[in-house]
Amino acid sequence: MLKDRLENCIRTVPNFPKEGVLFKDITPILLDAPLCRDLVTAFVCQLEGRRIDAVCSVESRGFLFGMLLAQYYQVPFIPIRKKGKLPASVLSHTYNLEYGTATMEMHTGIIEKGMHVLVHDDVLATGGTAAAAAELILQQQGSISAFCFLVDLAFLEGTKILAGYKRPVISLLQYE
Repeated sequence: MLKDRLENCIRTVPNFPKEGVLFKDITPILLDAPLCRDLVTAFVCQLEGRRIDAVCSVESRGFLFGMLLAQYYQVPFIPIRKKGKLPASVLSHTYNLEYGTATMEMHTGIIEKGMHVLVHDDVLATGGTAAAAAELILQQQGSISAFCFLVDLAFLEGTKILAGYKRPVISLLQYE
């Protein structure tokens, strides 16, 4: 079963990036090419019928499967990066993490008015990062098609923040 394969690949790293956090490391998944292919297929199945004009992913692990999804759909891949990492004119949004705050940025003029954008990241925690991505898309008059994640840390209740966007929140594995 896909969930079992995914769960068996994810490594839990205690006290990273700070004391008390149990970090879910997805990088071992990248060593299993058939699993990567099957994860993309699982996302595509769950996104069936949704209009996707672009895929927007969050730095840095979100880029891994976000780019694969953009390639599958043959649509633009739009990176959202940490403050100060993009070279041209940007929009910014600051949000709360489960262990601090962060500011994310997106180049301006990339999202066309009415464009339906899939937001992808590796892990849904408090929902702040995905909500920041959504806000950057909405600032440019785009529309959120759906949110998708490899892992949902359900105990942090990130889906509550994303519920306000009234779009599907898809995850392939949940930790309660």
